[in-house]
Amino acid sequence: MSAMPGVVAINTFREAVRDRVLYNLIFFALLMVGAAIFVGQISIGIERLVIVNLGLSAISIFGLVMAIFIGVGLVSKEIEKRTLYSLLAKPIRRWEFIVGKYAGLLLTLTVNTAVMTLGVLLALVYVGHPYDPYAREVVIAVYFILLALALVTAIALFFSCFSSPMLSTLFTLGIYIAGVFAPDIRDFGEVTNSKALGAITHAIYYLVPNFHNFNAIAAASHGQAIPFSEIWQNSLYAALYIALVLIGASAIFSRRNLK
Repeated sequence: MSAMPGVVAINTFREAVRDRVLYNLIFFALLMVGAAIFVGQISIGIERLVIVNLGLSAISIFGLVMAIFIGVGLVSKEIEKRTLYSLLAKPIRRWEFIVGKYAGLLLTLTVNTAVMTLGVLLALVYVGHPYDPYAREVVIAVYFILLALALVTAIALFFSCFSSPMLSTLFTLGIYIAGVFAPDIRDFGEVTNSKALGAITHAIYYLVPNFHNFNAIAAASHGQAIPFSEIWQNSLYAALYIALVLIGASAIFSRRNLK
């Protein structure tokens, strides 16, 4: 099996690490965790709930910013810098380039998510929760956030294969918002008397990725157990959707005229 996707992934990771935007995002995420500590100290009896809620929300928001704004530039930056042409002149297939770029950004998101998660756990220790009995739920909620970010990254990369960075950002953000409110969109169609509208809302519900299922922040903050069935179902759902999106991105990019 070719090692080229791995080489592209490592180079993408190195480029992302050198990007100051990543450090700024980590700073603001840790700042949010610091705010969670402050709010938790003045929220007697609910310190853990506040810290976990704000901390995981910070991880989700800043991770989303990275996934979209860096994801949509993975291909366009290479074209603008004209480094893509020299890269594709080497023995590398276009689909390997796409997979490598995706893997590199996913590695970057994983590392940054791990750093932010460590900040949340340290915040819990600081306020007197060194042995959190619901630490498992916090880790699972972070894992679900990472699944959602992996899916957003794939979608952003897909649009970047044929659209401008601005349009790719709008398309990706639109699909994300639709996915977050997918159950509400479906329910809205069901309460209307229009069969056509109901068919449209159901089509949207099944076509867009259901990001609502990846939100376990409330469960983790309230110490509610997350069943194992939900873990493997979300993992399988994300893996299949990502695979389909990457196949589509590779097919489009392979047919794109780069001259």
